[in-house]
Amino acid sequence: MNSHSRKQLAKTSLLILLSASLLSSCDNKNNAANEDAAAKAETANSTADTTQESTIQRDRSQNNTTLPFFGELHIHSRNSPDAFITGVRVTPEDAYRYGRGESIDHISGVKIQNREPLDFMAVTDHAEYMGILPALSDADSPLANTWFSKEARSGDLKRYQDATMQVLMTLSTQPPKPIAELVAPEVTGPIWQSYITLADAFYEPGVFTTFVAYEWTLIPDAQNLHRNIIFAGTDVPALPFSAFDSDKPEELWQWLDETRKNGSDVIAIPHNSNVSDGMMFQLKDSWGNDFTQEYADLRMRNEPIIEVSQIKGTSETHPILSPGDEWADFEILQELLGGLRVGKISGSYAREAYLNGLKFQADKGFNPYQFGLTASSDSHNASVPVEEDNYTGKIGIDATAEKRRGGSFINSKHAKYSASGLTGVWAKENTREAIFDAMRRKEVFATSGPKISIRLFAGDYPGTIGASGLDSQTLYANGVAMGNTINNQQLKTPVPRLYIWAGQDSNSSKLQRLQIIKGWYNGEELQEQVFDVACGDGSQPDPSTHRCQASTASVDLSDCSVKDDNGSAQLAAIWDDPSFNAQQQAFYYARVLENPSCRWTSWDALRNDWPLDKEVPSTLQERAWSSPLWYQAAR
Repeated sequence: MNSHSRKQLAKTSLLILLSASLLSSCDNKNNAANEDAAAKAETANSTADTTQESTIQRDRSQNNTTLPFFGELHIHSRNSPDAFITGVRVTPEDAYRYGRGESIDHISGVKIQNREPLDFMAVTDHAEYMGILPALSDADSPLANTWFSKEARSGDLKRYQDATMQVLMTLSTQPPKPIAELVAPEVTGPIWQSYITLADAFYEPGVFTTFVAYEWTLIPDAQNLHRNIIFAGTDVPALPFSAFDSDKPEELWQWLDETRKNGSDVIAIPHNSNVSDGMMFQLKDSWGNDFTQEYADLRMRNEPIIEVSQIKGTSETHPILSPGDEWADFEILQELLGGLRVGKISGSYAREAYLNGLKFQADKGFNPYQFGLTASSDSHNASVPVEEDNYTGKIGIDATAEKRRGGSFINSKHAKYSASGLTGVWAKENTREAIFDAMRRKEVFATSGPKISIRLFAGDYPGTIGASGLDSQTLYANGVAMGNTINNQQLKTPVPRLYIWAGQDSNSSKLQRLQIIKGWYNGEELQEQVFDVACGDGSQPDPSTHRCQASTASVDLSDCSVKDDNGSAQLAAIWDDPSFNAQQQAFYYARVLENPSCRWTSWDALRNDWPLDKEVPSTLQERAWSSPLWYQAAR
C-alpha cells in the first residue's frame, strides 16, 4: 500500500473511532427496522394503484411531445459502507419515499423533505459490500455466525472497531480484494434482490419512475473512477459486477455488453471526473494502450452520458483549462478523496474531453468522448439536498450546520461541497422505457440543483423566435436534438443553425443569460469560445464581445434576499455560428445561468449568526447544461 493509501486508511480509521459509539448504540434499535422487502412492496403498490391509469393516459395523450422530467440517478442509503460508518441508518426504501415527496428521518434527528417530488430515481448503493455492515450487526443475518458478525455484536467497542477495520481495509487494496465469506452469493444475492423488489414496488408509471441500479466503486490511490450502473428494467443479473470483480472500466463495459446480450439494456454513468486525478478522461486505456475504434465503440455504447455536477464538485471545466470563460470557476473541488492531495487538472474535466474527442475524430476517425451530461447529488443520507436554503449535508458527519463548519474524512472542509445536482431528460412520458430511451439517445441535461429546463437543436428554423420558443413537433420535424451528430450533408443552412431554449425553475432565481459553448479543432490547435446568445434583460449580446451587458441583479447577504430586477422566466435564441468552418470538427452545448443567490454556506451562517466563510463564495449562479451537438467534418 502506498503512502497516500495509508494516510487515507488512517483517516478512515480515525472516523471509525469517532463514530463507533454512535454505531454501537444505534445498531440494536435499527435491526427492528430491517423489514422484508416483499412486505414493503405490498404497501408501496397499494399507493401506486390509485393513480397509475389516469397518469399514463395523461402522458400518452401528448405522444408527439417531449416534456422535461427531473430526477436523481445517484443516491445512497445505510447499505453503503461509507454511509453506515458515519451513523446513517436510512434505507433504500427511505430514499424512494423521499424522492416521491415524503418526509424521512434524518441523522440529525429532524424530518427532512424537498419542496417538490422528483419524477424518477435510482438508488445506487456501492456494490462493494452492499448491505454487509448492517447485516453484520443483525443477529438474524446469514452472516450471524461469522467472526466479523460476532465481533460487531459483541458490545465491546474495540472488538467492533477491529472487525470493521478488517472489512474496510480490503477496499483500499489495489485491486480491491473482498473477504470471501462476506460476498458469498447466498449472502449478497438476497440483498441485491431486495433492490429489484423495491424498485418495482415504488414504480408508478406516469408519476414516479424507479430504476434498478448500483455503484461500481473504484478508488486507486484516492483517484475517483466511480460509475453508476442503471438498468432499463428489472430482468437483471443475479449479482452486480463490482470492483471486486475487476478494477478495469473496460472489463465493466464488457460485462455490460454481455448483460445487454442477455436481454437487459444497461448503461454506466461516470461521476466526479474532477477528482479522478486526470484518469477519467485520459488518452490511453487502462493498460496504457492507444485508443482504437473498438475501444471508442465499447465506451460510448456503455457510457453515453456522464454526471457533470454533484456534491463533490462540478466537472464541466476549470479556469486553467478555459481562461476565456468567466464562469468556469464554478463549484470547483480538486482535492482527491480523503482531502490529502490535489489531483491533476488535465484529464479531469468534460469540456477538455470533448475537445480531445474532436482531435481523435479528425486524426483517427472515431470519438471516445461523445457523451451527454447529467447531474446528481451523491447524497449518502437517502435524500437529495440540492436546494441551497434547504441543504442537509452529504453524509452522516455533516448532518448539522455546526458539523458542516469542520473538516471531513472525504475532503478537508465540508464547506467545499455543493448543493448539487439534478438530471433532466426530455421524454414523451414518465416511464422507464421513455426515460431510459432519453438517456440512451443523450437527450438529457444537467442542473446544479434547480429544476431549470434547457434544450438544444440544430436544424432549419426561422431566423427569430419569441422567448417561449418552438413546439416539439416543429423542433423534431425540422432538425435534430442534442446528443446527435450533424454533418455538412444534413445542413440546410450555410452554417449550423442552433435553437436554444431555457425555462426558469419557479422556486428559484430568474435567468440571466443563455450561452453556447463551442469547441473546435482547426487541424493544429483545439480551441473553445463562449457566446452569450440571449440576455435576461431583453437586450442583445454585444456582437463584438458576444456578451450580454452586466446584470444589476444582486443578493443582500444580511438576509439572503435577491434583487431580481432584470432576468427572465424563459430565454430562447436562434443562433448561426459566426466562426463556422465546414472543414473543422466541432461541438456545441448550451449553458444557462441564473441571477445570483445565496450559497448554502451563507444560509448556514445567516441562520446561526456566524461570519461568512471566506474560503468559499458567498453567492453562486445556479445553472444548467445541455448535452452537446457534434459537427463531424469529412476527413
